[in-house]
Amino acid sequence: MGSCKFSMFSFLCLIIILVVVSGEESPQLVKDRISLLSFRSGIVLDPEGALETWNSSRNHVCHWTRVRCDNASDRVIQLDLSGLSLHGRISPILANLSSLLVLDLSRNFFEGHIPAELGYLFQLSQLSLSWNLLGGNIPEELGFLHQLVYLDLGSNKLAGDIPASLFCNGSSSLEYMDLSNNSLTGKIPLKNECELSALRFLLLWSNRLVGRVPRALSKSTNLTWLDLESNMLTGELPSEIVRKMPKLQFLYLSYNDFVSHDGNTNLEPFFASLVNSSDLQELELAGNNLRGEIPLIIGNLSTNFVHIHLDENLLYGSIPPHISNLVNLTLLNLSSNLLNGTIPLELCRMGKLERVYLSNNSLYGEIPAALANISHLGLLDLSKNKLTGPIPDSFANLSQLRRLLLYENQLSGTIPPSLGQCVNLEILDLSRNKISGIIPSEVAGLKSLKLYLNLSSNHLHGPLPLELSKMDMVLAIDLSSNNLSGSIPPQLGSCIALEHLNLSGNVLEGLLPATIGQLPYLKELDVSSNQLSGNIPQSLEASPSLKHLNLSFNKFSGNTSNKGAFSSLTIDSFLGNEGLCGEMLICRRKHAHHSLVLPVLLSLFATTLLCIFAYPLALRSKFRRQMVIFNRGADDSNPTDDSVSFSSTDGLLCGSVGYIAPEYGMGKRASTQGDVYSFGVLLLEIIAGRRPTDVLLHEGSSLHGWIKSHYPDKLKPIVDKAVLRLAPSGMPVYYNKIWSDVILELIELGLICTQNNPSTRPSMLEVANEMGSLKQYLSSPPSLLINEAYPKASV
Repeated sequence: MGSCKFSMFSFLCLIIILVVVSGEESPQLVKDRISLLSFRSGIVLDPEGALETWNSSRNHVCHWTRVRCDNASDRVIQLDLSGLSLHGRISPILANLSSLLVLDLSRNFFEGHIPAELGYLFQLSQLSLSWNLLGGNIPEELGFLHQLVYLDLGSNKLAGDIPASLFCNGSSSLEYMDLSNNSLTGKIPLKNECELSALRFLLLWSNRLVGRVPRALSKSTNLTWLDLESNMLTGELPSEIVRKMPKLQFLYLSYNDFVSHDGNTNLEPFFASLVNSSDLQELELAGNNLRGEIPLIIGNLSTNFVHIHLDENLLYGSIPPHISNLVNLTLLNLSSNLLNGTIPLELCRMGKLERVYLSNNSLYGEIPAALANISHLGLLDLSKNKLTGPIPDSFANLSQLRRLLLYENQLSGTIPPSLGQCVNLEILDLSRNKISGIIPSEVAGLKSLKLYLNLSSNHLHGPLPLELSKMDMVLAIDLSSNNLSGSIPPQLGSCIALEHLNLSGNVLEGLLPATIGQLPYLKELDVSSNQLSGNIPQSLEASPSLKHLNLSFNKFSGNTSNKGAFSSLTIDSFLGNEGLCGEMLICRRKHAHHSLVLPVLLSLFATTLLCIFAYPLALRSKFRRQMVIFNRGADDSNPTDDSVSFSSTDGLLCGSVGYIAPEYGMGKRASTQGDVYSFGVLLLEIIAGRRPTDVLLHEGSSLHGWIKSHYPDKLKPIVDKAVLRLAPSGMPVYYNKIWSDVILELIELGLICTQNNPSTRPSMLEVANEMGSLKQYLSSPPSLLINEAYPKASV
């Protein structure tokens, strides 16, 4: 028995020796293995299979993917699983990896809370959990990590106040802290008795932090990067704090509620505090509503400056020429301020500028031709100013120019053909100016345009250049509101990337090419208010991408459908084309003298009332009993002759005499936003017989201007809302649409009837025929205009 025990003991000893000799894991590593396997069990998705090497037997734990061990201590000291798209939760058992120095789980999809137990990894020097889906509060226990040098919890869903322990009880050796892009609230918890002397990077941008920048931050004299952008911080710009940060390179304070000194009137003290920051490269103060002039001392800042953002403030005065001392500046953004004066010529000497934003100010004068000397200029935005004169021919020298934005100025002259030499141009927007002449073929042939060409709202004339078809990468073309003539070239179908095309408000004629509807990505097409004719191409109906279409106020004819791309359109897309018929339109005879220009919209509703109740005179006798005549010049007896006619002076069919009585709740108040809805209700109540039928519109009333400025875009929703209010109970939804469409047809008919010249007005018989078409349209379902649910107007 004794010899047997000895043999068993010897065997166990041999096994232990073999384990050690073969390099198997120590008890400490076994403990770390168990912790890692437990952590892995919380991962529900490993799309890249990165953790397939993590198993319980076959591989040594130090050979697992992204695991690093220390040979001396025989412990796991680094776990870097960044960027593996892992899904799951962070297990608190990671706290058992007590020798861990680096824990990086960034750029994954971890959810849940940050385990408070991570605060017991006392050896940890680097913790990164950024770019995950972590929520809840930041655990105070993270302030126990006294060896921490790098902390990154940015771009998660963290909420609540920042624990004071991170700033005061935490590591005095902390160099990097990033809590940005979360939903953190409260103040920056840095007390006067605390300091982070080693701190070089503090990133708190895009949170909901409030209060002032703490004075104790001035003790962090080694700061090179301070980013407090997009919070709700208040108080004066922190001049005394940044003055003590001579190593600053990046300072971002944009989109807070800071003010300048001396009651938000003086920016000079703040810029003076930056003079000694000789390494400063980027300064952002945008979106703070700062007031004051740009101080001359800006020219004394570091010549290492490359970016300055002072946009979206209330800065006034002129642009100081001293800014040209910043010879290495590549980006200057002064847009959306109250700056005036001319563009200083000194800017043209800043040869390294790549992006210049001066838009949305009150700058005036001509655009300096010397801007073309900035050879690296890639973006020039001078839009929304008061600039005059021509576009400089010298811009042809800007070979790197990619975006030229000059819209909403008072520029005149012609489009320089030399712009066609800007072969890298991606965006050209010259809209809303006073530019005349033709569209140069050199500009129309810019193949480099990738985003959009906008020449709208100018005085351009002539045909559409065939060279437009070379823009095979452009996404949008807007040439609307000019005086362009001729036909639409079918070659536009070669712009295969085109998504938005607006040619409205010109004098284009001829057919709409079928190739337009064949554009594979076309989403919006507007050719309204031209003189286009012929049938609507079937390719538009078959378009797989078309969402918005406006063909109104042309001379199109033929039939339309409500199929394919047309199924989501409304009648508004086809208004003003008398020759069109279809399921969305009521077919009508084409009157040789009709004009659908919107002349006198206020007599419109008097006309509508007349048409509704007077048309039975010209129809069969069984409708005569429903007839109502509005004629202040006639007696009260009911006419019996089918040949009733109306003179141009009776103030009824096509007159403009009358008013909206104050007792009906309209008057001048109808032009206010609050009465828009009641106006639509009044219209339908008149039609339904609930209101007196002698209510007319006066041409001088304030309502006239409102109708004219809002038709037809705002009129249809008003009618729709009124229909919903007045519709009989139990009426199907599609009945409401039918009713609304018919009312809009009546409105359009009313426009026709308001012609001043009697020779251009339709006869009563023609009106009766029009109304007969409406009656037939409403025959199934039964008429909804004069419904038994409403009392008829008395005869």
